[in-house]
Amino acid sequence: MPLPVPLIRLQCGVNSYEWGKIGKDSAAARFAAATPSSDFSVKDDKPYAELWMGTHPSNPSKSLDTQRSLLDLVQENKALMSISISEKYQDKLPFLFKVLSINKALSIQAHPNKKLAEKLHETDSKNYPDDNHKPEMTIAVTPFDGLCGFRPLAEITHFLTNVPALRKLVGEEKATNFESTVKGKETSDNESDIKANKEALQAAFTALMNASQDAITSANKELQEAAKSEGSKFAGEGGPSNDGQELADLVQRLNSQFADDIGLFVLFFLNYVKLEIGEAMFLKADDIHAYLSGDIIECMASSDNVVRAGFTPKFKDVDTLTTMLTYSYAPISEQKMTPTDFPYVTLNATAYSSQSDSILYDPPIEEFSVVRTELKKSGAKATFDPIEGPSIILCTSGTGTIAVGPTKEEIKPGYVYFVGATAEVILESSDSESFVTFKAFCELDGQSISNL
Repeated sequence: MPLPVPLIRLQCGVNSYEWGKIGKDSAAARFAAATPSSDFSVKDDKPYAELWMGTHPSNPSKSLDTQRSLLDLVQENKALMSISISEKYQDKLPFLFKVLSINKALSIQAHPNKKLAEKLHETDSKNYPDDNHKPEMTIAVTPFDGLCGFRPLAEITHFLTNVPALRKLVGEEKATNFESTVKGKETSDNESDIKANKEALQAAFTALMNASQDAITSANKELQEAAKSEGSKFAGEGGPSNDGQELADLVQRLNSQFADDIGLFVLFFLNYVKLEIGEAMFLKADDIHAYLSGDIIECMASSDNVVRAGFTPKFKDVDTLTTMLTYSYAPISEQKMTPTDFPYVTLNATAYSSQSDSILYDPPIEEFSVVRTELKKSGAKATFDPIEGPSIILCTSGTGTIAVGPTKEEIKPGYVYFVGATAEVILESSDSESFVTFKAFCELDGQSISNL
């Protein structure tokens, strides 16, 4: 069987969840609608949450031309992903690429590590459909806010002291034990101090997560009254790294979405993060987080495992969540990623003169990396060196062309292409405005693209 052309335009599915943006306000919906489909049109009153690009069976992509699934194509032609990647990842794309459009909070959650994922899948395949881990990376396409990882311990102590409703739910015993354990050792690098700090944090957080609904409802009444009346003075003026008015507004906003939810109190334990366009953060397996608003590009290991415990009508698994977390604590600056220039692309002179760039988001895992390329002038061109692995390329703004060998096709917002291993890719702008693409790819350690 001859190999297919290693440039395949994809038709990708969109998921509708209640937290998604409505109608054409959703980037996920607009991008899905850019590819012709007989069974999809954007409805003005429907929420659209996620565009999925990959081989995951829950929402697999397929070739626009042949309507065959991408999974079938890469399984039949292992060279499309490379023999080594096909063998290591059982003939499936190692990553799942997504666009998320977030109108309201989606669940407080964590994704299990590989060992726990296998156990959860074996015992409860309905709620845990995969046996794979799910580290993930988030890149902001619009301004974004969310919760990510446990705050520095001094901040949690501040809120236990200055938010009486929070202290009531945690309980005086657990709150006092936390405060006395971490006092003076909040930033210690001594192993025994860190262990004790994490145990005290776990005890306090677990107590909060196991509060009764009656207790949460009562405490939230007090919390909302304080948020409305105290303004900038709320929560002790917001603490070391937050603004009191901003936190008061956040508490009220989230209560309008999920009234009397435990998540309204969890936010005092977690870092509140805001990302500007192009900023990114990486979430390891077993990291707690919740996305609150914005459009983002997300890339993750190919899995759909989520352990939820708040801000959701779906299945909650508090016991698993509170026992699986690492209880690492750090400022949000340690979770944000610092992109670097992507070295394996050639930008032509026109591109350089117009300040075009190609930047790499490279998390500390093997399954995926992402390159964001912006060409800022018509005629600007980016030539990507071949890599020993598969890629998926999404255009988010502007128009241009994508070429692999003699095959050259149009690309504009919402167009998604799969590019096979060892193929050189040329992107060229045909727009006077910014032409922006995101390229997710995988290459195994020891197969450096610089050696090809």
